[in-house]
Amino acid sequence: MITLLYFAWVRERIGLPRETVETSAATVAGLVAELAAREERYALAFADLAALRVAADQELSSFDAPLAGVRELAFFPPMTGG
Repeated sequence: MITLLYFAWVRERIGLPRETVETSAATVAGLVAELAAREERYALAFADLAALRVAADQELSSFDAPLAGVRELAFFPPMTGG
């Protein structure tokens, strides 16, 4: 089981702040593809991966990172300074 956390406009598009999922995906990108195939709201949220960042167990990660051992994934837009 992996806990997924959604922030900012990702949360708004999906309509949930968090959820727990089971997956057979080997990578973050594989899980994203499973989610996008679920419903249109997920497809919209994950339509442009270049506009998203992901953290695995609270460490910035990449979409081709393996999921083995990961307990939490957070999806959020890039941070801007200010």
